[in-house]
Amino acid sequence: MAGENCTVFTDFILLGLSGRQDVQQGLFVLFLLVYGITVIANLGMILLINLDPRLHTPMYYFLSSLSFCDVCYSSTVSPRMLADFLSEQKRIPYNLCLVQMFFFGFFAAVECVMLSVMAYDRYVAICNPLSYTVVMSKRLCTQLVVIAYIAGLLDVTVFTSCTFPLSFCNSNIINHFFCDIPPLLALSSSDTTISEIASIISCSCVVGSSIITVLLSYSYIITTILRMNSAEGRHKAFSTCASHLTAVAIFHGTLLFMYFRPNSSYSTDTDKMASVFYTIVIPMLNPLIYSLRNKDVKGALKTVGTKLCSG
Repeated sequence: MAGENCTVFTDFILLGLSGRQDVQQGLFVLFLLVYGITVIANLGMILLINLDPRLHTPMYYFLSSLSFCDVCYSSTVSPRMLADFLSEQKRIPYNLCLVQMFFFGFFAAVECVMLSVMAYDRYVAICNPLSYTVVMSKRLCTQLVVIAYIAGLLDVTVFTSCTFPLSFCNSNIINHFFCDIPPLLALSSSDTTISEIASIISCSCVVGSSIITVLLSYSYIITTILRMNSAEGRHKAFSTCASHLTAVAIFHGTLLFMYFRPNSSYSTDTDKMASVFYTIVIPMLNPLIYSLRNKDVKGALKTVGTKLCSG
């Protein structure tokens, strides 16, 4: 009977961040600026790494891959959100909603794994410096990036397959600015218990393995650094890890807050603010975090800038 009385919706309506037109115009300018910085900073980082031979190392190869992920998963949300700020009817077709959710989840999962790969790279560089170039060969680096993408694909396939069969009979209004798992589960008229459990298990495998890798890597790194006799050596080792640790703390902290809790504790207003940080701000911060305190990146930037000016 529930299935017979179900009204089939062909699209969803996104309420966005605000219903006031004047606020939406201000938000459009703000997020257009943030998205512009995100794209320019991350693509600039990729270009800089490719242009400067001093940055042709495993660490910067992974950083280049991370920047690519940041551009992609920010681009799954930001352009649509910016367009919605300027439109009255914020409608998104059902299929397009699933596509957005799929690609956002895919690149977010890839980034999660990439951060653990970068932690492993720092572990080898600091704990086994003499064998670093042998262990972190070009072949292994490529394999690790491929593994990150495979893990992301498997994770998001579980997410999407859990959401696809759900029914949305009561309403098609999503109190969010993009299609994400928590608001869709909250909107569904179906029993979401199995979907929630499957999603949490899948996410736990990716995020859990990533966090464990990071914790193990840095436990060995910290132990090795504390055993160093040179204060200058300890400072240099800590400085090479500071940027990565900052990025890991911000990313995983927000991720745990967003997805590792039951549907009953879902709060749209709080989650929308957290989602803004997670989807819009973090991709902009990552290239800034890795460049502002990195002498190699700043040196490469000066070199490339000098060549462009003289050329």
